[in-house]
Amino acid sequence: MLPNLTLIIQIVAFMAVAWLVMRYGWPPILAAIEERQKKIAQGLAASERGEKELAAAKTAANDIVKEARGQATKIVDQANRHSNELVEEARGNAVVEGQRLIADARQEVALESTRAREQLRREAASLAVAAASKLLGREVDARTHADLLNNLANEIERG
Repeated sequence: MLPNLTLIIQIVAFMAVAWLVMRYGWPPILAAIEERQKKIAQGLAASERGEKELAAAKTAANDIVKEARGQATKIVDQANRHSNELVEEARGNAVVEGQRLIADARQEVALESTRAREQLRREAASLAVAAASKLLGREVDARTHADLLNNLANEIERG
């Protein structure tokens, strides 16, 4: 009977230890396990939130990049249009300036032509007076014969 008594004592001791462990050991262990589970669950939830926020941030960054590219394209287009306008304006100004210079040159040519004709008329009149004085054998006074010279100059001018 001794082996049965030892078995019964071992069972009672096992039960006492099991009860003590269940009473004083399990609650702190279960509390630690539950706290660790909560921390893990919070970490997983934070990780999911972080992934969602990262995806949202990537989408927002892509949107910002697209908007920046669109604005850059608009700015380049505006700069091209502005440069084309400036080129056209400069071309127009150059044409106007060229026409003005041509008109000034024509006016200058006309003025020089008139001056040359006047000079030729004077020289022709002087030559006519000199020729007339040689023909007459005496000197013709230019002041007294101003009408004669003017008539001669007008005839030379006409053709």
